[in-house]
Amino acid sequence: MSKIEENKVAVVHYKGTFPEDGEEFDSSHDRDPLAFLIGHKQMIPGFEREMMGAEVGESRTFTLMPEDAYGEKTDEAVVDIPREEFPGDIDLELDMVLMSEGGPFRIVGITDDIVKCDFNHVLAGRALKFEVEVVEVRDPSEEELAHGHVHGPGGHEH
Repeated sequence: MSKIEENKVAVVHYKGTFPEDGEEFDSSHDRDPLAFLIGHKQMIPGFEREMMGAEVGESRTFTLMPEDAYGEKTDEAVVDIPREEFPGDIDLELDMVLMSEGGPFRIVGITDDIVKCDFNHVLAGRALKFEVEVVEVRDPSEEELAHGHVHGPGGHEH
C-alpha cells in the first residue's frame, strides 16, 4: 500500500479548528478533497510532517503551534502605504482584505494620507488543530513532478 512520502501526491479530507475553542476555520468536507505534492512547499511545514507515513484510509489528528503553521505575527508585516497608491474607485474600509503582488493583506487603519496594511497571514500567531483522512496516495505524473504541483483532471492551465 502506498504511503505519504516525498514526491508522492497526497489526497486528503481535512477539518481545521482552533484548539482553544473548537471553532472551525476551514474544511474540505463540503468540496473535493485537497491534493498536494509532498516536499514541494505547497502545505504548511507541520501539516506535511505530521502526515508523513500515513496510508490510504488512515486518519490523523494533530495540533500545530504557530511556528509549524503560519508563523508568529510580526510588526514588520504591518506597513503604511500612501493612500494615492490605491485606485480612487475603491471604497476602502477597515478589515477589508485585498490582494497585491506580495499576497493578501488586511486594512487595519485609514487616514486621508495613509492606509495601514497588515500582510501577516490571517492565521499567523494561532495554534491550529487538524483532523485529516487520507483518501488517496499516488505517484505524480512526470509533468506534475516537473512543475512541482498537482494538476487537476485534464491537465494544467498554465
